[in-house]
Amino acid sequence: MKITFALRQGKPFLYTQRQFIREKKQITRNPHYQLSIIHYQLLSPMRYFIRLRYKGKLYHGWQFQKNAPSVQEVVDEKLSLVLREKIETLGCGRTDTGVHAEDFYAHFDTVNEIKDIEATLNKLASLRVPGVQFRGLCRVDDRLHARFDATSRTYEYRIARDLNPFLKGLTYYMHGDLDLKLMRKVTTQLLGKRDFGAFSKAHSQSKTNICTITNADWEERDDMLIFRISADRFLRNMVRAIVGTLLEIGQKKRPADDLLRVMNSGTRSDAGVSVPACGLFLTEVIYPEESLNF
Repeated sequence: MKITFALRQGKPFLYTQRQFIREKKQITRNPHYQLSIIHYQLLSPMRYFIRLRYKGKLYHGWQFQKNAPSVQEVVDEKLSLVLREKIETLGCGRTDTGVHAEDFYAHFDTVNEIKDIEATLNKLASLRVPGVQFRGLCRVDDRLHARFDATSRTYEYRIARDLNPFLKGLTYYMHGDLDLKLMRKVTTQLLGKRDFGAFSKAHSQSKTNICTITNADWEERDDMLIFRISADRFLRNMVRAIVGTLLEIGQKKRPADDLLRVMNSGTRSDAGVSVPACGLFLTEVIYPEESLNF
């Protein structure tokens, strides 16, 4: 919240931004107008971006929940403790319960300049927040928005092909044959700008189901099969529903041309079952060039 200092009848007053706009004419007639503007600039909040990674199995998603622990809740709590003021973050997305993030950004405003970034990160690290790592912190333009200014996001869905105990909780184990060649061919149909409502959670509050997918492919890596997808935005549950549909095609439970039919129908019940959250990772978020300086 922006705060303005001004003198009224010789007495100092602090105005919120809304009050200042409403009473600006009266304030600016004051002979101490220049002093008021200087204080207004000094007390304007500064915006910072914080870079995180977290293990989703310990939390009920990023966004604050009334009756369950969330990543946002613990991040706000620890930032407030270290910076000694109430901090409220806004994340680059809303990962669901159990979904992990290797690259996640949030912004927050503060009226106090953070002069020693490294020391602040060290203090946050010393708090040892379970499953959360504070990776970076930087001052940004006051207009930069963690959610709305992100130009691209990339998710990976990781499938374990054998019972590797070190992958438990971080992958979805799936046995049986898959026609990977067919799955790769069908996956190309996802590319482009279109309505992905068939893969969105029912009764979603999204204003539009239109997304632009710029990349979608499958990779075999050691004992894992990884689905990677990039887009300008994602709907709630979208990646998990897409993966579930593609796996059913790979298992020959659906015909090869069924993906197009599902997308054209726009009906969630036509798509496959959503795969579990444990295998889903947010791996990259991209912002306009030179907007961040970590």
